[in-house]
Amino acid sequence: MSKLSRRYFVTGRVQGVGYRYWATTRAKALNLVGWVRNRRDGRVEILAYGEKSDLDSLGQDLHAGPEAAQVDAVEEGPVTPEEAELAAGATKFSQTPTL
Repeated sequence: MSKLSRRYFVTGRVQGVGYRYWATTRAKALNLVGWVRNRRDGRVEILAYGEKSDLDSLGQDLHAGPEAAQVDAVEEGPVTPEEAELAAGATKFSQTPTL
């Protein structure tokens, strides 16, 4: 199977409720690498790399989030070739600073 990268933007009440920690735990359970971060516009952004089926599972799971979250939408965004290469070289899934 081939691996690929996906970017997700999650909107709703997703900051200050443990969403990044929850997403990190879920991504690690799916053997994905990449990162999650808060954005100043209130969204959470995720860049993940792994098997298509695992990325599909993460995409579905992101709609739920932790108990305190209220997810309004999960949208996929573009991944540049440079970002895909960086994600493919990652060795873990981590939280990164707010952008």
